[in-house]
Amino acid sequence: MRFKVTDELVEQFHRDGAAYLPRLFEPGEIEELRAGIDLNLEHLSPRAKIASGADDPGKFVEDFCTWQDNPHYRRVIFGSALAETAGGLMRSTSARLHHDHMLTKEPATRQSTPWHQDQPYYNVDGTQNVSFWIPVDPVSRASTLEFVAGSHLGPWLMPRSFMERQAKWFPEGSLADLPDIEERRQDFRILGWELEPGDAVCFHMLTLHASRGVEPNRRRRVFSVRFMGDDIVHAPRRWKTSPEFPGLAEELPAGAPMHHALFPELWRAP
Repeated sequence: MRFKVTDELVEQFHRDGAAYLPRLFEPGEIEELRAGIDLNLEHLSPRAKIASGADDPGKFVEDFCTWQDNPHYRRVIFGSALAETAGGLMRSTSARLHHDHMLTKEPATRQSTPWHQDQPYYNVDGTQNVSFWIPVDPVSRASTLEFVAGSHLGPWLMPRSFMERQAKWFPEGSLADLPDIEERRQDFRILGWELEPGDAVCFHMLTLHASRGVEPNRRRRVFSVRFMGDDIVHAPRRWKTSPEFPGLAEELPAGAPMHHALFPELWRAP
């Protein structure tokens, strides 16, 4: 294992819900991800979306669940230290892929990614999970992904659409709304790191996180991948999850482990 998951790192991840992983990837792996993102941008899937407005001088492009069609993504997901690192961070005996997510903010994009938790948008229950946010371009502290330390230990909060702020997932009023973190930044312990290609950050699916736009002279291409551990089970929703997995509820009942070809097991403890 090239990247060492230390006890200190695991403790930080479980305490704060996020951690910095310097030099997790080798240069060749970052080149693979660059090629994968560029291929993805040239051939967006039906799940892709433009997450910025028409008046934005830049553009924010997202796409989901394209690893099966993108050989560059597959080589990194299956061949790097990711899965073993995920297993160690989760304190799990296994690491299973949930999905991949490409996020590209072109230079001068103003659109921020608002504060949110990820798990309420998803189709899973359980606590053993980890997401990796992997930039292939240098990321300044001003435009990096930020986290509210310890927020993964708190309640699930209302997921809303990023631009219209609508409750399209859980019914309105069924979960508490997020606090206004930007107006009260001094009240929270906010984590964030300047990153170079090869670095990554990891975070729990319930950790509150957000990012701002990017500078006029910077492009921010990011590959994100999410892993599930031993206690994660299927949680079909009555609404469309993000990402969605059409037909999965007919094949995998509620409460079942995520043992399905869409979610390959990539690591198991010896």
